[in-house]
Amino acid sequence: MTAEQPAWKEERKRGTSKMKGLLKFITCGSVDDGKSTLIGHILYDSKLLYTDQEKALELDSKVGSRGGKIDYSLLLDGLMAEREQGITIDVAYRYFTTDNRSFIVADTPGHEEYTRNMAVGASFADLAVILIDATQGVLVQTRRHARICKLMGIRYFVFAVNKMDLAGYDEEVFNKINGQIEELKKELSLENVQVIPLSATEGDNVTVKSENIPWYKGEALLPYLENIDVSEKNEEQGFYMPVQRVCRPNHSFRGFQGQIESGSISVGDELITLPSNEKAHVKEIIVGDKSSDTAFKGQPVTITLDKEVDVSRGCVLVKGTNLAPYGKLTVSLLWMDDEPLYTGKDYIVKLGTKSIPGVVEKINYAVDVNTGEHIKAESLTKNGIALCEIQLAEPIVADKFEYHKTLGELILIDRVSNMTSACGVVEDLSEKAGSFSDRASFKNGDLEARGDIFEEFYYSVESLSVLKYQPVKNTYTIGDEIPTEGESYKYPDTFDIIVLRDGVAVSVRDKKIKDIVEVSQYKYENTPVVNGRGFEIKVNSQEDVENFLKEYKDSEGSSQFFSKWMNFDTYRKVALKASK
Repeated sequence: MTAEQPAWKEERKRGTSKMKGLLKFITCGSVDDGKSTLIGHILYDSKLLYTDQEKALELDSKVGSRGGKIDYSLLLDGLMAEREQGITIDVAYRYFTTDNRSFIVADTPGHEEYTRNMAVGASFADLAVILIDATQGVLVQTRRHARICKLMGIRYFVFAVNKMDLAGYDEEVFNKINGQIEELKKELSLENVQVIPLSATEGDNVTVKSENIPWYKGEALLPYLENIDVSEKNEEQGFYMPVQRVCRPNHSFRGFQGQIESGSISVGDELITLPSNEKAHVKEIIVGDKSSDTAFKGQPVTITLDKEVDVSRGCVLVKGTNLAPYGKLTVSLLWMDDEPLYTGKDYIVKLGTKSIPGVVEKINYAVDVNTGEHIKAESLTKNGIALCEIQLAEPIVADKFEYHKTLGELILIDRVSNMTSACGVVEDLSEKAGSFSDRASFKNGDLEARGDIFEEFYYSVESLSVLKYQPVKNTYTIGDEIPTEGESYKYPDTFDIIVLRDGVAVSVRDKKIKDIVEVSQYKYENTPVVNGRGFEIKVNSQEDVENFLKEYKDSEGSSQFFSKWMNFDTYRKVALKASK
């Protein structure tokens, strides 16, 4: 331990009485602003390196670009390609702990070409340290990164005005840049902003206050990071858990697994399942391999309910929220693909634990990253930011990002290349799906069944994939006439429908509904039979029907079951669909 370390520790301990929680932050900014150098200097000064790491750094620095002086950036620029270019090209994550706090830091690329890498780093962080070269001031890339950080949900910012040594530690230079930051702060509506003058290479205001910058009265960077409170002041409404997996180890157990994103849950609580909008009570909560009476935000759990509900991966269990499924999203997108975005192309939209086809219908406007100006646009190129309208193949549980983060952030995946084309957040929602009874369905008293036979199946000639849409949103009852023909389906005038998920059978005679009964009361009348999605059920007698229903119950609708009992193309086809 050096003689300077106790004094350094003592200075950092002032005003701190206990260990703070984990802080996840990123460093970002323009090329060669000193991001890697800054983090490397923190690790070096903090004596957080192993002896062999320190020796290796000193040896590497002797043949580096600083004339034998310590090149702190080498601690993070680990790829050979990075060292050869002298710039960071990938995200480097480091974990370290001081006396007062634990940190995870992501050192992100500054070059525009690697903006997507920077966005990935921003997606995990609570705080952004944005470096600015004191000799250049706020640049376009500085503005882009600040805007992306805001887009990705970061609420705490440190603008580190670096290379003050090259600017002669001039207060006027700092004040000029501080004015530019104030303008950027107003433009992006940034809150919780701190501006710190420093030198990453020389160590000024990195871990301790610098004597070279006496006019700065605030904290050095590391003490500031150690003490800042980034805990959420506004908790998200209610309880919600996106279902990641349905656990069925045997016929007697059905558990819904996922991570609780907000709130808490107890045995006996009433939950609502979305999008099916069914109610059930919590029967058991399993945390790890043990039962628990309660569970809280952040815990991965398995929840069992007191009755069978229509829940699969991508559904959401909620309590005390106003969450609902929506068919259309207005999103702010950061475009990451080398190929431009054009309206009309369909993608896989991944939101929460749900993946679903969606079409970018409209680009409302693109954003000039330098000025913030809204620009009319028909397309969007790599690293561009725009507000877009996305039409989903079916409603998905979503919310504005500011209200429920996990259900308000998304990515677009190219259906051909399977590459991530864009990331973004939900700004607004429309085409709210109603309750179970309000959706396209059959209803007779208390009996309700989904009308998925009206779904249209389209083949996209652009993405070479099949999309599914449900244009009919009526509720039918006994005596109503139903549409037996669409673009991708044509049913007989007389047929029966068995909706397995809801346990309901519907009899259609001469295009009109004759009866709606529980499936246990259904009697085969030698007419064609389809399931709830319009697939032919291969039955020819009452005995076949009974065997069909029994096997469904025993198999829980396995792929083998559907292969044995159903045909897709008897009454259905896939219609061609081109982009707008």
